[in-house]
Amino acid sequence: MAHWAPVALLVCSNVFMTFAWYGHLKTPSSPLIIAVLASWGIALFEYCLAVPANRMGHQVYSAAELKTMQEVITLCVFAVFSVVVLKEPLTLRHGAGFVLIALGAGVIFYK
Repeated sequence: MAHWAPVALLVCSNVFMTFAWYGHLKTPSSPLIIAVLASWGIALFEYCLAVPANRMGHQVYSAAELKTMQEVITLCVFAVFSVVVLKEPLTLRHGAGFVLIALGAGVIFYK
């Protein structure tokens, strides 16, 4: 459980953060200040999940491993968000880049 709880919290926090950072792209006509304030409000929930995830996670993972996990999770959540919410296709080039990032992450976790 100690290994998976931080991962689950990071996934949830990334869903909130992805909506905070990119959700406003669905409504480009809304005033920028509204987008900023709404994003800031959404990000509060992200922090409520990310901070405990990192606190718990640091008991079983190094800071570098936590950061690497965060980045890989961010890419996975963003890829789904991009396709489902923004209706932007992922290309072969995106896939190749994600594979290279995953290989880099593998280097961090290789014992």
